[in-house]
Amino acid sequence: MPKSAWKSRTTLLLGESGIEMLHQARVLVAGLGGVGAQAAEQLCRAGVGHLTIVDGDFIQTSNRNRQLAALVSTEGHAKTDVMSQRLLDINPKLSLTIVQEYIKDERLVEVLDGNYDYLVDAIDTLTPKVSLLFHAVQLGIPVVSSMGSGGKLDPGLIEVADLDDSYNCRLAYYIRKRLHTMGIRNGIKVIFSPEVVSRLAVIITEGDANKKSMAGTISYMPAVFGCYCASVVIRDLVESRK
Repeated sequence: MPKSAWKSRTTLLLGESGIEMLHQARVLVAGLGGVGAQAAEQLCRAGVGHLTIVDGDFIQTSNRNRQLAALVSTEGHAKTDVMSQRLLDINPKLSLTIVQEYIKDERLVEVLDGNYDYLVDAIDTLTPKVSLLFHAVQLGIPVVSSMGSGGKLDPGLIEVADLDDSYNCRLAYYIRKRLHTMGIRNGIKVIFSPEVVSRLAVIITEGDANKKSMAGTISYMPAVFGCYCASVVIRDLVESRK
């Protein structure tokens, strides 16, 4: 059986031209938590040929309830290390760039300067997320951004929309507010859920200027958000070449 046979089912769905388009595509995934790791894996399994993964974090015990890379055996390991091994085990021919750091300021612009066809924003802290989105729009990079999946249980309520059309999501509200002051009002696709978050599922945190609260999470919601992100990228890329 030829080595490319692992793409045979995808080829049936997308055709040879779709497979070749995905093979040539360059996608950046920023953030490898519950959302971003899942998005990166789905993009890899679909046959995206060039991936850049960005995260400066290490796996913690509390990540095990929802994050793809989080196992007892991987605790303390860099998320980029675990995910790079996993992605290359899916597709050994994947062109993979690893950025093991928190990107901001000039470094953020440097990382974005990679001739990307799409950006997946799965960062979960406000200031770097807004900065990433702002620069992506300025550079003309198509982007899909994950809003808050914490505190929510019903995947049937998840929607894809422009950021300005999202509603009943506090993270989206604060991002819109900041981006509006920076002159950006549209052009960012988001994955969000309008499901009401119970106050009992949220606690106030101290010591983090970007993350004032922490919401409870269930295993599947970040993963579904990540799959939605990957689906937007794949469908947009395939449609753009028709």
